[in-house]
Amino acid sequence: MSWLGFLLEPFQFEFMLRAYGATVLAAVVCALLSCWLVLIGWSLMGDAVSHAVLPGVVLAYFFGAPFAIGALVFGLLAVALIGVIRDTSRIKEDAAIGIVFTTLFALGLVLVSIIPSQTDLGHIIFGNILGVSDADLLQIGILAVVAIAVLLVKRRDLTLFAFDPAHAFAIGLRPRVLGALLLGVLALTSVVALQVIGVVLVVAMLIIPGATAYLLTDRFGRMLWIAPLLGAIAAVVGITLSYYLDAASGALVVLTQGTIFAIVYLFSPTQGVVPRLITRQRHAARAAR
Repeated sequence: MSWLGFLLEPFQFEFMLRAYGATVLAAVVCALLSCWLVLIGWSLMGDAVSHAVLPGVVLAYFFGAPFAIGALVFGLLAVALIGVIRDTSRIKEDAAIGIVFTTLFALGLVLVSIIPSQTDLGHIIFGNILGVSDADLLQIGILAVVAIAVLLVKRRDLTLFAFDPAHAFAIGLRPRVLGALLLGVLALTSVVALQVIGVVLVVAMLIIPGATAYLLTDRFGRMLWIAPLLGAIAAVVGITLSYYLDAASGALVVLTQGTIFAIVYLFSPTQGVVPRLITRQRHAARAAR
């Protein structure tokens, strides 16, 4: 077998094609949203929402409803609870996030342990990329398109809200509504990525691509291209590696994203640690002459 045939071998199987499609869709929508999450500093919020959807998914399976509905309901519930605790008490937002996130995630684990189901609910926690069906792929595609459409249509308003909420308010925008919209998309995006890599690793796809793009450019418009591109590349590389290594697919996708971040962190032309050290040494050498 030639090296090209060796590389294309995974694409001969339908379940691998569905896995590639679902993972790339999830990676692109997560990466797009991650640009705003990183810019605003909502990384912890992404962690909270992605874990808080677990009880909704379990209950949806129990009642025979689409799991996306349960996940979306509990994602929005988590956002609402965090807002209520933050606005009506002395508790700060990071503490409110921690309280809601851990409580709902624990509730989900309890429900997984006590609710009988023909479905392996462990897949919700760790993902099941290779088990994605045509119906799952269609559902992931529809939700991803909705999330991407909302982000692109409201791109300018959300970007102004992320950079300067006071200025956004001054020109007639409503920062609270924009924040709620972004959190709603976050809940929707968590649902998209849930079945691909599971509750535990969703947050990685919601944070790493945006953080990586942030080190590569200082223009937000470019971030919106770089992050989804890196997310898609990591998805394809991770799934392919999982095929040849017979290892956990979701974990390898996230590991690939983490590796790309490490490379950019070290060698980014403007923000990388190594180029900055070299520049600093050159300046020191010139000053010593």
